[in-house]
Amino acid sequence: MQLLINIDVDDLAHGVGFYQHGLGLRLARKLFDGSVAEMLGGSAPIYLLAKAQGTRPSTRADGRRDYRRHWTPVHLDFVVEDLEIAVERALEAGAELEDWPQDFAWGRQAMLSDPFGHGLCFIEWKGDGYGPAEAGEQAREAVLQDR
Repeated sequence: MQLLINIDVDDLAHGVGFYQHGLGLRLARKLFDGSVAEMLGGSAPIYLLAKAQGTRPSTRADGRRDYRRHWTPVHLDFVVEDLEIAVERALEAGAELEDWPQDFAWGRQAMLSDPFGHGLCFIEWKGDGYGPAEAGEQAREAVLQDR
């Protein structure tokens, strides 16, 4: 299965600029009369969709598009080599820091939002990334099974 990521933005040029300069992606092409920008450089293409503020996201939706900070249970995580450099670069491009970098067994994480209100995280792996967390979970399950 192929994964495509679509992100609504109210200003396509601003969106392209942020995802280029703030995240290091590159504009591959514009589609559909210039209303969609295909951004490459990650493990899946990201399509920025020009959608005006206040428009309905679907015929069944009661709400309207709002590009102020909003919460959704879906967000993107970007794995970065150096957390501080990635955060600084994103902030300079217009991101907002939502939570200071935190340390975990698997690495470090910073929570941000893009200029369009979408949440995103930067993750800097330590060692095998989620591997130690998985090993810890397997050990915990083994202990519970022995009871």
